[in-house]
Amino acid sequence: MDIQKILTNQSVRPFLLKARYGIEKESQRVTLQGNLVKTDYPEKIGNRSYHPYIQTDFAETQMELVTPVTDSVTELFQWLAAIHDVTLRSMDKEEMLWPTSMPPDLPEVEEDIPIAKLDRFEDVLYRRYLAKTYGRRKQMVSGIHFNFEFDDELLQKIFRLQDKYTEYTAFKTELYLKVTRNYLHYRWLVTYFYGASPLSEAGYFTDENQPYEPVRSIRSSRYGYKNKSNVKVTYANIKDYIADLDKMVETGKLSEEKEFYAPVRLRGGKKVADLAHKPIRYIELRNIDLDPFHPYGISKEEVEFLHLFLLFLLTKDEQAAPDEWVAQGDELNDRVALEHPLKVTQYQNEAKKFIDELKEFSSDLDLDISTDLFTTLAEMVADPSKTLSGRLFLAAQKSSQKKVAVALAKDYYQKAWQAPYKLRGFSDMELSTQILLFDAIQKGVQVELLDRADQFLKLSFAGKTEYVKNGNMTSKDSYIAPLIMENKTVTKKLLNEAGFRVPSGKEFSDIKSAQDYFPLIKGGIVIKPKSTNYGLGITIYQDKPSWLAYQTALALAFKEDSAILIEEFLVGTEYRFFVIDDEVKAILLRLPANVVGDNKHTIAELVDQKNNDPLRGLNHRSPLEKIQMTNQEEQILKEQSYDWQSIPSLNERVYLRENSNVSTGGDSIDMTDAFSADYKEIAVKAARSLGAVVCGIDMMVADRKQAATAPDAYGIIEANFNPMMHMHCYPYEGKSQRVTLAILKLLFPTI
Repeated sequence: MDIQKILTNQSVRPFLLKARYGIEKESQRVTLQGNLVKTDYPEKIGNRSYHPYIQTDFAETQMELVTPVTDSVTELFQWLAAIHDVTLRSMDKEEMLWPTSMPPDLPEVEEDIPIAKLDRFEDVLYRRYLAKTYGRRKQMVSGIHFNFEFDDELLQKIFRLQDKYTEYTAFKTELYLKVTRNYLHYRWLVTYFYGASPLSEAGYFTDENQPYEPVRSIRSSRYGYKNKSNVKVTYANIKDYIADLDKMVETGKLSEEKEFYAPVRLRGGKKVADLAHKPIRYIELRNIDLDPFHPYGISKEEVEFLHLFLLFLLTKDEQAAPDEWVAQGDELNDRVALEHPLKVTQYQNEAKKFIDELKEFSSDLDLDISTDLFTTLAEMVADPSKTLSGRLFLAAQKSSQKKVAVALAKDYYQKAWQAPYKLRGFSDMELSTQILLFDAIQKGVQVELLDRADQFLKLSFAGKTEYVKNGNMTSKDSYIAPLIMENKTVTKKLLNEAGFRVPSGKEFSDIKSAQDYFPLIKGGIVIKPKSTNYGLGITIYQDKPSWLAYQTALALAFKEDSAILIEEFLVGTEYRFFVIDDEVKAILLRLPANVVGDNKHTIAELVDQKNNDPLRGLNHRSPLEKIQMTNQEEQILKEQSYDWQSIPSLNERVYLRENSNVSTGGDSIDMTDAFSADYKEIAVKAARSLGAVVCGIDMMVADRKQAATAPDAYGIIEANFNPMMHMHCYPYEGKSQRVTLAILKLLFPTI
């Protein structure tokens, strides 16, 4: 087959750079000083025996981070970012991930390297076997396993344009076998460009069988983690490949097929034998060192190269019989792996030629590959100090490899903890959804983003599937419950009928009738849209407002809805009760947007200072919202005889809003443990009367220390469907209440 000619076909070209990707990344847990930890697997993370994202490799200290299969490089790195954030923030605060493939200093006594403490005893036994056969030290090397699948439509189109194979399954398998043989032959290029294990740390080598360091890649050389030399498997055809593996197991050279640690694994079924009647579905590249200069151990540029490299290998003719071709590659790779990291490779001419061919291939097919990639590859061939191994070795010469690794690890650690409420990779989403995603990944719930912009998720756990929108809109609530709470008139009527105290008031559908109501107002009022959320369009007056202020408030409310409510102002302090499944999970005091004077700065300057708090942001991407400086805030200041240039006295609190919503710049203070059970019971019963499983009950409380049964002790001013969760998880003051985790437990009780 002339694959390159087929790839130029116009019907094929749109699919050339389409593929599916997955990454498994191993990393050792270390202390902030760079020493191997002595702690067990983090308790916060769900059970590793079924966890889809975070597992353990050989040792108890060796984390394995697993992405789902993705259809784009962008999505792949979004998941890598998120899983790293979850892992780092689930570990002990004094622990971080070691960024290099070669492990940190290992114990003098090999038995002090802890085998993973897994639930299944057979998994522990297998690791004990590996420890006995290969030694525990070899197992501590970490790397990247890169799973790659050509787009099936691409392969289907190639199949239809060729005439050698009549059966697609056989064609697909042979195509992957060809790519595998070529990859094994040319993988020395990957070792040259991206090898990054030039030096070992203390305790790794304990005998004379070791390389003369430094080298390009200890891990990729004969001194890395390899099968015994008597393990031989052919890649000539799938039948003999399966037979050879079976023979290795039958003769005891391998304990089972998963002990076959080749640089490439063929994947298509649960067992290798499945490939006899199923096509190879994807290949797993296992020879990739961790890139210490990238927080996730691999860069987008490297993934882009690997994709292009594998696509190009489809077109390369093999220059020897299959087994000989692969054996030549083994020898080439070992020689390159053991070269000095700053030495020009002995295969420089071959590397230059290969890059030229790769660039020409990309150009001929008009592939959307940046020319920077080829420039970078050419520079690395000309100057080995620009390869990963060369860069790491040069940095290590200024101090030591350990110091370099510690500095890099600390940088990645600090960035993960810099904004612990955010989930990198998904930081464009609403914050409550980000936190829910964090908890889902942490506990091992499989996540699929059905509609990212609409915050619509599919969650799967223990054979059960649930759908979640906006963080806490779930199947547990009926369709009618949110509609009831959205309509504040209906909400108030139902609560009143159920015997709860609610503010008196009236509904208006036009501004003229609302204006005519003004002479009947006797005291404080609340003016708000009939249907709203996030505190939009709400104005509160503790005393009867002026005519001008009243008109301004009406205009704000009617801007948000075609009907508004004017209600009596209930005296007391407002609290948000977060109810989930007949239980109050959190109570929050929300102070309206405010600043505290220092007798020096203007109100405008104090607002700017407060908005610089890293907890404050915009569009619900931070636990607190920035205080706005709009006409509405200006009107509140005017009511207090202030303007933006006023200078409040020392410790004087000046409010810029009457409503206490965090979404309009308010402060959140956790009060969950400060309330007695009787107030919590009121919130639970109120939610129940509205048919709500998840909701926020806003309650005015005159004095939380008096009984809820006292006259006018409380009043329910609002019920909220889809209440914000991030303000409970990350309050301005007080204890965090992880209501996002409570939502997951509502959906999956066994989590």
